[in-house]
Amino acid sequence: MKADIKTIDAGKAGSVDLPDHIFGLEPRADIIHRVIQWQLNKRQQGTHQAKSRGEINRTTKKLGNQKGGGGARHGSRKAGIFVGGGKAFGPRFRSHETALNKKVRALGLRHALSAKVKASDLIILDKAELDKAKTKAVKEAFAKLGLVNALIIDGAAVNEGFAKAARGVPNIDVLPIQGINVYDILRRKSLVLTKAAVEALEARFK
Repeated sequence: MKADIKTIDAGKAGSVDLPDHIFGLEPRADIIHRVIQWQLNKRQQGTHQAKSRGEINRTTKKLGNQKGGGGARHGSRKAGIFVGGGKAFGPRFRSHETALNKKVRALGLRHALSAKVKASDLIILDKAELDKAKTKAVKEAFAKLGLVNALIIDGAAVNEGFAKAARGVPNIDVLPIQGINVYDILRRKSLVLTKAAVEALEARFK
């Protein structure tokens, strides 16, 4: 399929052929959901942990007689029923990461890209650069392109000045092609790919 290429000033810079096996799929919500769930699970730190009764430093002296006290037969202050006792079935330090095949991850990325094309939320730029790398200039350029909430993907290296200037604009993310992922694509309203990013994606999914 053909797509128009725009300049950073919203001018025309020709057109590009987008491969159908990357940008022309019928988006499947189940595959996209699986990939996003895998990403979010992997992101979780899993460092939450409560002390069990075996990790509490309290007396283990029997509290009273086994019989005749009129209460329960406790043998330790570490029991979870007491204030300051161990937590029964509390959270433990662990990894939340789940397994997902590489082929499914790659397929999820292609479906996410196709979803942006289908929703007409994909913009192709010739390059993500500005002569004056200032936040004010970047805001003006984004206003011309109609970008309010967007993810911008460049080639192997992002223009440092442009990335720093865009950092001051809310709801705008700038990433190199190595950082492209399903969650960030769908988290933002618009997806902006440079020509270098499109070429890198073509090479990746050859």
